[in-house]
Amino acid sequence: MSVARQRLDPAEHVRTPDEVLLGFARALRAAGVQVTADRERTYLDAVAAVGLEDPGGVYHAGRGTLCGSPADLERHDQVFAEWFGGTRAGTKARDPVRRQVAQAGLTGEDAPSGAGQDDPDVVKATASSTEVLRRRDVADLSRAEREQLAALFGALRPRAPRRRAHRYQRSPRGVVDARRTLRATLRRMGEPGEVQWRRRTTRPRRVVLLIDVSGSMSAYADSLVRLAHAYCAAGVPTEVFTLGTRLTHITRPLHQRDPDRAMVAAGQAIPDWSGGTRLAEGLKVFLDRWGRRGMARGAVVVIFSDGWERDAPEALGEQVRRLSQVAHRVVWANPHRGRAGYEPVQGGIMAVLPHVDDFVAGHSMAAFERLTEVVARA
Repeated sequence: MSVARQRLDPAEHVRTPDEVLLGFARALRAAGVQVTADRERTYLDAVAAVGLEDPGGVYHAGRGTLCGSPADLERHDQVFAEWFGGTRAGTKARDPVRRQVAQAGLTGEDAPSGAGQDDPDVVKATASSTEVLRRRDVADLSRAEREQLAALFGALRPRAPRRRAHRYQRSPRGVVDARRTLRATLRRMGEPGEVQWRRRTTRPRRVVLLIDVSGSMSAYADSLVRLAHAYCAAGVPTEVFTLGTRLTHITRPLHQRDPDRAMVAAGQAIPDWSGGTRLAEGLKVFLDRWGRRGMARGAVVVIFSDGWERDAPEALGEQVRRLSQVAHRVVWANPHRGRAGYEPVQGGIMAVLPHVDDFVAGHSMAAFERLTEVVARA
């Protein structure tokens, strides 16, 4: 594999940071790595997040966003050393990265006049804009901001809640392991010795996500499905369903590694995206077909919905009551919960609140992060 080495000649042209980074991504594509336009955008956002003052961060940002297989990692390392005129991250030869990529213009905008490598203002401004984006309501974002938000889901690391298993393991503390203690005593011909202890192990608890994709939730549905993909990608035992005019099981499409391909596959599997809503009927189908047969038993069930119900609110409350009897914990995430002055006055919300363990917001990236903590501690 040979990749033409690209260097910046200050006498000819001073390239912007985006030109250098995108040039590296395209050189990686020429080397045989499947680098898509979405991965290029994610790479720029990742470099902006880690900061160009850390060349090792630039190196690992490329490995984490541009590579899709172990073979790609090897190609990335070779092209990185060739393109930036250094060696792999972790060695002393890292300075060429900082020399080639200026601090300004990480998001593709022209750098202000006089901005140099030692000026951290642009990096701080990028971090500040990312923090503002994390806290903004998803429904108020523009298309470009939604693309930036999609890249942030790659940094989300949901954790599985834990439950006590039936098996025991050796432990320096806990309860007395009478059998192991007795066997050890017999091996010593009855001589007294140390007492053996044991404790129960833990196992990950299943998480079930029920996402309302009706018309009233259309502004949030895309982000919620991306959140579900983050759970699948993190290795959490997860089952995902969508609720609209019918119930749709979309766990298999979301187990694709690439988030954009997973979103396309999930969208093709959902026939009632931005349609009507029949939450009570959808929950009843879930409980009758999957939930009571084992999928919801002992699981943490998260329902993403604004609570607008086409049928009678009492029917929705009855189905959530049935769900609470088999699930370990029921969490309801309402996108309107995070807005100032919100009151749960919808009939559907008022009907389900007595049977819900946690009623949380689900309108922004910051709210999604808090939700993952609620689920992990369940």
